Amino acid sequence: MATTSSECKPDEQQTDEGMVTDRSMSRSDSGSGDDSLDSLSEHVPRCPLTPSLSPQKRTTSQSKTEPPLLRTNKRTIYTAGRPPWYNVTGTTFKEAFVIGLCGGSASGKTTVANKIIEALDVPWVVLLSMDSFYKVLSKEEQELAAKNEYNFDHPDAFDFELLVNVLRKLKKGKSIKVPVYNFTSHSRRKEWKTVYGANVVIFEGILAFANKELLKLLDMKVFVDTDSDIRLIRRLKRDISQRGRDISGIIKQYNKFVKPAFEQYIEPTVQAADIVVPRGGENFVALDLIVQHVHSQLEKRKLRWDISALASAHQGQPLPKTLSVMESTPQVRGMHTIIRNKETNRDEFIFYSKRLMRLLIEHALSFLPLKPVSVETPQGGVYDGKRLSGKRITGVSILRAGETMEQALMAVCKDIRLGKILIQTNHDTGEPELHYLRLPKDITEDYVILMDSTVSTGAAALMAVRVLLDHDVAEDKIFLLSLLMAEMGVHSVAYAFPKVRIITTAVDKEVNDQFHIIPGIGNFGDRYFGTDAPSDWCESDEGMDY
Repeated sequence: MATTSSECKPDEQQTDEGMVTDRSMSRSDSGSGDDSLDSLSEHVPRCPLTPSLSPQKRTTSQSKTEPPLLRTNKRTIYTAGRPPWYNVTGTTFKEAFVIGLCGGSASGKTTVANKIIEALDVPWVVLLSMDSFYKVLSKEEQELAAKNEYNFDHPDAFDFELLVNVLRKLKKGKSIKVPVYNFTSHSRRKEWKTVYGANVVIFEGILAFANKELLKLLDMKVFVDTDSDIRLIRRLKRDISQRGRDISGIIKQYNKFVKPAFEQYIEPTVQAADIVVPRGGENFVALDLIVQHVHSQLEKRKLRWDISALASAHQGQPLPKTLSVMESTPQVRGMHTIIRNKETNRDEFIFYSKRLMRLLIEHALSFLPLKPVSVETPQGGVYDGKRLSGKRITGVSILRAGETMEQALMAVCKDIRLGKILIQTNHDTGEPELHYLRLPKDITEDYVILMDSTVSTGAAALMAVRVLLDHDVAEDKIFLLSLLMAEMGVHSVAYAFPKVRIITTAVDKEVNDQFHIIPGIGNFGDRYFGTDAPSDWCESDEGMDY
């Protein structure tokens, strides 16, 4: 099944992307989680909403379950995160390059896939296994499987309709759900994993070339050819150690199903292959040829996130109608004076920031649609009032500094559900990248309040909105809230997503060469949490929204 960075969880079924600390990553699915939001500390630096006043240093940590990485002798490739799959206009980049790996059971397909990932040296790769797409077995089929009498190597054992649909969406950069198959109980788990697109998608399976629609999605087809005796030995080791099966059952299944299926369904598909790799992962010459070809194809498809385009696209344009700036009353202006002042101590900065956040949240709620409702008062009279016209409200913060707005939201909206997104800038490419995502389940019909402390270029806000749209949140139900925005960021978001409501307490006109808001507020997160930003850290918010 597809590699994962976290385990699945119940009620608040959430998409949970593990944090990464290296720019070179292979991408896999990361699924839902049943721990509370406090478990976020396993993935990202935990920033308390009521911070201590002592200075802190930022730290990073990896998930303790199924570490999302592939270790090599050269470097560590992380299997978590997401690239900038949408450009500055909100439209998708070119499709991912999909490599199909086919071969007999235990031929070394996964080894070849990992060797390719290591040699490619591209930031984002998805590794998807056909093993995830076995069909749900009936009770009778379950009983046969328990006795090693069910043929898992026959084409009918796989859900090709689901597989084609998933790979087609993945190729286009859409978020998809991948089933998780339990090889011990021969059943699918209740929870599915969430997977996103990448630069390269590697799909491997014994029948990867057995379906015509599937073949159309593969840009490169590689057949891994390994001697049958070696494959049998590998299968014995794997099924005994990983799947809890006995030797006699494995041999019986191999002779009755695996070997005949290979000869009838798998071996003939070698004719569809572009490259045949004898000896699997040990054939370095063949692997080098594959990597060279993929690199040449990626060069042709290259499309970079252009920050300069954001800076110049909307100069001189009037501010969009979807923008609402809170009235600059003497109180609001006074609080801005305090938090913008570089001499303001941290205690006062936190206090007046929280006051502004509370006012901003109250202001934003006035834009939610309300429906008329009548209630009976304790005196027996009837009061004609208003009530939210919709399912519910969900808050989503862009980490780190956007999380500081959660407390104000929870104080105003009772029992509100919260999600978190971590977006960081890749210093080598200048592109925003999604590193952690945790959303409540059934968010589709919710009104979503997306919170970020500051927005300068709008790059992180664009990606965050795109994430919500990929999870089927309606564009006109997204409210982007920020204490301070630059005109450049406002225009960028409004241009890409004209139905998103943008709400802030103030808009500054300029952004400098480092894409910091001028006059601005400084690094909001560092001022709020009392941290010193290391040179290799650049967050999406805090006036550093590249």
